[in-house]
Amino acid sequence: MSSINADLHCHSNVSDGTLSPEAVAERAFNNGVRLWALTDHDEVGGQRRACEAANRLGMDYLTGSEISVTYAGKTVHIVGLGFDADNEQLVKGLADTRGGRERRAHEMAEDLAKVGIHGAFEGALKYVGNPDLISRTHFARYLVEIGLCADSHEVFRRYLVEGKPGYVGHRWATLGNAVRWITQAGGVAVIAHPGRYDFTPNEEHALFTEFKALGGEGVEVVTGSHTPDEYVKYADMARAFDLLASRGSDFHDPSESHIDLGALPDLPGKLTPVWEALSHRIVRA
Repeated sequence: MSSINADLHCHSNVSDGTLSPEAVAERAFNNGVRLWALTDHDEVGGQRRACEAANRLGMDYLTGSEISVTYAGKTVHIVGLGFDADNEQLVKGLADTRGGRERRAHEMAEDLAKVGIHGAFEGALKYVGNPDLISRTHFARYLVEIGLCADSHEVFRRYLVEGKPGYVGHRWATLGNAVRWITQAGGVAVIAHPGRYDFTPNEEHALFTEFKALGGEGVEVVTGSHTPDEYVKYADMARAFDLLASRGSDFHDPSESHIDLGALPDLPGKLTPVWEALSHRIVRA
């Protein structure tokens, strides 16, 4: 199973992707994915549709969600895999985490208006499949639509990040809460794309140490935003902390994403893939 084409991190329009769960499933299958998880932000509303679509196509499925966490003053993402998507504590925790997004979005729009960009909240809302999950990604699509930036990558260089117009911080779940919700629902908690967080070596070591102590079991080694050097670095981190290794594109949209579904290289050798530990939780096609 270690060389199976597994994509265990991607998004649909239930959060901030642009395709329906069914369309993401079809794209994944057509690109060679044989084990898939839909991991919408702070949400499990697309899980049943995703699983049914995957199994219809002949693709195995793991439940998933990407939980927003505040750690050391930064937003960190923890992916949960293989959990019971109907678990009451998990569902309530995700709902509480989503709760502040609309207020934050209004504050973002107000900050953009100060630099002459008006109507951003309404503009972003056009791209939102689930209003509870309005995010920076939706604002970025609006700024591209009005011609302010050529693409979302330019948006996140000029706007919506700390120190730039439109940035508003938000306190998410704690690391302990996120790991507990996932594990109590029978799943495995995974640190998503650790190369993105710009932590110092000491901060990163503290994150991995605390995550492990709380019951976290995995880390994304191969993911869309990691470089080949980071594949090696986080393979070493997985071995050093005795963590399972995960793999996922972080696909959101055919034109926006760093890499397409199913296009990642295999995990480096001498790692235990997270899906081997979750074999009993896979919904087989």
